[in-house]
Amino acid sequence: MDSSWEASVTDSINAIYLLFSAYLVFVMQLGFAMLCAGSVRAKNAMNIMLTNVVDAVVGSLSYYLFGFAFAFGDSNPFIGTNFFALKDIPSSSYDYSFFLYQWAFAIAVAGITSGSIAERTQFTAYLFFSFFLTGFVYPVVAHWLWSSDGWLSPNSSSLLFGSGAIDFAGSGVVHLVGGIAGFWGSIIEGPRVGRFDAFGNPVKMRGHNATLVVLGTFLLWFGWFGFNPGSFDKILVPYPRMVDQGNWTSVGRTAVTTILAGSTAGIVTLFGRRLLVGHWDAMDVCNGVLGGFVAITSGCSVVEPWAAIVCGFCAAWVLIGLNILALKFKFDDPLEAAQLHGGCGAWGLIFTGLFAKEEFVLQAYNSGKTQTIRPSGLILGGGWGLFGAQIVQLLSIIVWVSLTMGPLFYLLQKLGILRISADEEVAGLDISSHGGYAYDASQEESGPRFYGEYLRMQHQS
Repeated sequence: MDSSWEASVTDSINAIYLLFSAYLVFVMQLGFAMLCAGSVRAKNAMNIMLTNVVDAVVGSLSYYLFGFAFAFGDSNPFIGTNFFALKDIPSSSYDYSFFLYQWAFAIAVAGITSGSIAERTQFTAYLFFSFFLTGFVYPVVAHWLWSSDGWLSPNSSSLLFGSGAIDFAGSGVVHLVGGIAGFWGSIIEGPRVGRFDAFGNPVKMRGHNATLVVLGTFLLWFGWFGFNPGSFDKILVPYPRMVDQGNWTSVGRTAVTTILAGSTAGIVTLFGRRLLVGHWDAMDVCNGVLGGFVAITSGCSVVEPWAAIVCGFCAAWVLIGLNILALKFKFDDPLEAAQLHGGCGAWGLIFTGLFAKEEFVLQAYNSGKTQTIRPSGLILGGGWGLFGAQIVQLLSIIVWVSLTMGPLFYLLQKLGILRISADEEVAGLDISSHGGYAYDASQEESGPRFYGEYLRMQHQS
């Protein structure tokens, strides 16, 4: 058989695999929309669903124009400087399939942040921060970790601490970035009206539809099979001296570690919250499952299945603990996005530095070439190199996102285009900003039924 024909077939299969993974990751956008819609009150359902659409359409343009270039362009360890508007794509390094896959990741980041500032944010503000986050802030972090030029990259010619930092599918690059951005947005906006009473005690504001929350969770679970295993980019890569193993083996193992971490976190959250609140809560369990997925996303390809169970167990308690602290400090995040994506994402980076297995690191980053030596997890005897790189990665992401997104939210607040008025918030964003409710039966008896009624009430007041 002609070798060029074999190479063509291999490239085609790898491209199909990557495209299919991109489609799965994009399904997560629908999962975010359903999860967000169910987690807010009915009077804000249309608003939160529209913001998810905006994250996709605005993020698509910003990532096409600038984001991909900043993330994967050549030049220096901090930021890329070519491929703007996909100029010179396809290249020897990247093609359209790779762009599509990375685009699906980029728009997910803005969706995470939207959840933290839900139910009290002007729609215009979403346009600003979504464009900036997907077009600049996130791509710079992606360049650090996922470009071969990046200063934290495990594929760099000059490895940090002789190891480079590992974030295989984005516990830090995607989830921690989105979580920290949402943290600053929520801090600057402040809690929703009525979230805490006059004595500072929390007032329960439950989401209006558990069905949508569960549906969103399963859609995100489905999409995570593209998020984590898909990050191998290529499936037909055989490992040297292992005739029956290749990337296809690692893809399967990565899917297994993903489900084990999410499932463990879900069951621990179920019983943990039962002990704390006295009943079985479906919404808490869904967030627990997602927290496990977020945490394992960094090390999914480089840890044993048993380690994934440890990851999920700890992720559940990280989420539960951060939610308790959030109430104590009067921090209001309707989707628990900062706690879930930020906290569990941070734990995922640390976990990888503790439990990464050298054999799997070589498979994920060196196509199984055993003549290469790589530091592995600290607990597995791999020394401090990888663990140190993970801590540097964690701190660098927190500082970068804080220095970029914090001032942006502060500026939007000062310009009066971040938070809606108290009257609009009480009425609900659907009626005050979008012309009507998402559901015919969603309005309260005393509330306006139509946008015209709302305007007349505002005029009379």
